[in-house]
Amino acid sequence: MPIITGSKSDAEYDVVIVGSGAGGGQMAYTLTLAGLKCVMLEAGRAYNPDVETSMFQRPDQTPLLGVATPDKQMGFTDATIDGGWEVPGEPYTQASTKPEEHFWWWRPRMLGGRTNHWGRISLRNGPYDFKPRSRDGFGFDWPIRYADLDPYYTRVEMLIGVYGSNEGLENTPNSPPGVLLPPPKGRAAELYLQKHAKKLGIPVISIHRAVLTRPLDADTIPARLHPGNPWAQRIVADSMRRRAACFWATDCHRGCNIRANYQSTTVHLPPALETGNLEIVPNAHAREVTLGRDGKANGVLYIDKKTGQEARVKGKVVVLAASSGESVRILLNSKSAQFPRGLANHSGLVGKYIMDSVGASVSGQIPALENLPPHNEDGAGGPHLYIPWWLYREQLGGKFNFARGYHVEFGGSRGMPGGRSPLPDDLARGTYGTKYKEEARRFFGSQVGYTCRGEMIPNENSFAELDPQVKDRWGIPVLRWHWRWSDQELNMVDHATKTFAAMIGAMGGKVRSRQDRSSRDAIEPGGKVIHEVGGALMGADARNSVCNGWSQTWDVKNLFLSDAAPFPSNSDKNPTLTIMALAWRTADYIVEQARKGNL
Repeated sequence: MPIITGSKSDAEYDVVIVGSGAGGGQMAYTLTLAGLKCVMLEAGRAYNPDVETSMFQRPDQTPLLGVATPDKQMGFTDATIDGGWEVPGEPYTQASTKPEEHFWWWRPRMLGGRTNHWGRISLRNGPYDFKPRSRDGFGFDWPIRYADLDPYYTRVEMLIGVYGSNEGLENTPNSPPGVLLPPPKGRAAELYLQKHAKKLGIPVISIHRAVLTRPLDADTIPARLHPGNPWAQRIVADSMRRRAACFWATDCHRGCNIRANYQSTTVHLPPALETGNLEIVPNAHAREVTLGRDGKANGVLYIDKKTGQEARVKGKVVVLAASSGESVRILLNSKSAQFPRGLANHSGLVGKYIMDSVGASVSGQIPALENLPPHNEDGAGGPHLYIPWWLYREQLGGKFNFARGYHVEFGGSRGMPGGRSPLPDDLARGTYGTKYKEEARRFFGSQVGYTCRGEMIPNENSFAELDPQVKDRWGIPVLRWHWRWSDQELNMVDHATKTFAAMIGAMGGKVRSRQDRSSRDAIEPGGKVIHEVGGALMGADARNSVCNGWSQTWDVKNLFLSDAAPFPSNSDKNPTLTIMALAWRTADYIVEQARKGNL
């Protein structure tokens, strides 16, 4: 694997890519298979999931029983090896002293970024999601349509492998026949909800997740992805054959050394590296994008974390794919006489309109699920079924006091038990010995939890800027976050929590969460869902956007953003699949424009 130090980099590359996650990985994959020479800067260390995952340890075998620690903020079995909401030496600040106005910023410092530990939920944005302002008058429209991204969604699904079903529901797009892998059967708690949710008119269907339920068809898919390029087809086919189907071993958040789920480190980067057109520089903390006298980007200035020394890499094109917040930080720190407020910021909108997904949860206990026979329902390491937003027409008709929707993710059933008690204290009260064991067997698997993932409408009070005083350990100004949920999101949470209570009631269960919490108390903090998008919005006019519909900055034509920073909205669908589809589309555009000499 050509992992290099900065001192061994070439004099100049066709493309410099900052970031190695979903956007950066997809960009590297597409560009290198098209023949462009690329260098990738990764702020964290190199990571090889083939040898570094903990996927075969039972929960009771893990250090501290897998609980979170300052250096493993989602627990021992989370694949994030460095980083989290707090990164030593790389702080961020809050503009407000009010906890409800704080933003939690997750930053993995490792090759592959967030793709190593994400939930693999891979939902397409629908037609409404690209034109939300035209539909309800709030927020911003995208300058592109669903039809523009549809073929790229299909390519990404075929490449990474996504299971699921086509249900033909409103604004929940189908994939072409034969593209999706067979979905796994629902677990007991999922199937029981599916049965009883019908009473409430709520659809429960197979979710789409980037996990292989059978091996990919390496004999036909590569030719569909790269027609007319037998060299690329061979490389991709070889990579696909090294991936095995999931056999329900352990939670996908641990990473996967059989490559059954999608990670940039196992799907995008191996074929990109196999081309010989990609070099990766780890521990490269990007400081700023540099400009030439012609006003075009000509490289990236970064800090070598191992030596603390400043280094530079040059390229004909620069792609920022470091995550929304990181790309904003780099742009704002890239100041010059031409761009005194930060690079590509003539509009003044860099850092503005940051969004996250709306999250709120309710738990319950279902008597009908008590005393189930012992069985293993670990499954595909995440949900098999989910609830898409189902009330588009009622919402458009003005029946609700919020304009956008949410989908529902849920957990329950008999997953592999950990080393801690599976029995909540109140259910175990007064028991010990044999009686305690009997109660544990009775209640284990009967507890359920429902979580909304809702759309946040962009607002002027949620943005990031440079802190005027605080710097990181290398003297680089850090981000200061401003955050505020609007009544739109708070009202959505109120609807969601009441719906979850009704679902639990329809199953004959009892809500175990506090039911007297206000929406402001129930809603997750900004950033907690780790779906931040925006900060460099794409649009149709340079006066009120940072990028055009190709994720190309208006002010610097050879500078592109390939993470979620260009998102003008954040639908209820998880953003990763859209990040990859946009990145593939942008990469094709870069190849075309480079061949024409336009960059």
